[in-house]
Amino acid sequence: MNSSGTHEQDTPATEILPANECWELLRSVSVGRLAVLVDDHPDIFPVNYKVDHGSMVFRTGERTKLHAALSDAPVAIEADGVNAETGVAWSVVAKGQASAVTLTQEVLDTIGLLLFPWEAGQKDQFIRITPDTVTGRRFKVTPPVTWWTPLDDAPTARGE
Repeated sequence: MNSSGTHEQDTPATEILPANECWELLRSVSVGRLAVLVDDHPDIFPVNYKVDHGSMVFRTGERTKLHAALSDAPVAIEADGVNAETGVAWSVVAKGQASAVTLTQEVLDTIGLLLFPWEAGQKDQFIRITPDTVTGRRFKVTPPVTWWTPLDDAPTARGE
């Protein structure tokens, strides 16, 4: 029983992270999800990225992701992680404008970031996202027993 006299478990507080810690976490992983607008609807693409001087850089080919990222609409990249030993997770979102890396020196500098796409194919376009905002949070992952109900195992009418 918790202090309010009920059997509900106390919900641990979510920690809002300062910007510098968000950047540290973004540097600690290399895969995120790029959110863009495609034909007036949202779409999400996995990207391999690197943090570079207050921005994020990824490589892509001449397809939907490139054209959507370079439109006038802002974009967002979300990355997250979880410590399996402690059960503490984090999530960071960077929002801003994307631009093509075109100047020769900038292209040479981004090549030095060693961006290696996971998917095969020509990925010779470098895109830089310069965030207007970077926000993040850290939280304890809730064990399924705290939200599971007997209805979760109930059969459905269509066998779903």
